Amino acid sequence: MNFLQNWFASMMNFVTDMKEDERGSQTLEWIGIAAVVVIVVGVISQAMSGSGIGNDVVEKFSGLIDNIGGGG
Repeated sequence: MNFLQNWFASMMNFVTDMKEDERGSQTLEWIGIAAVVVIVVGVISQAMSGSGIGNDVVEKFSGLIDNIGGGG
């Protein structure tokens, strides 16, 4: 029984340490969101490269990204 209690305590400590060690996770999420936006803009830009709609969409997404990053 003592073995199980020690094992449980060590597993709880391990899980608690992993839960509290979230350094960089928010940065990684923002990088993932930015990558998706870049891909979407690229696809839209290629699909509508000859029309004014494609340029308008690219400009709107660029403005949105600048506002998120604090650039504008």
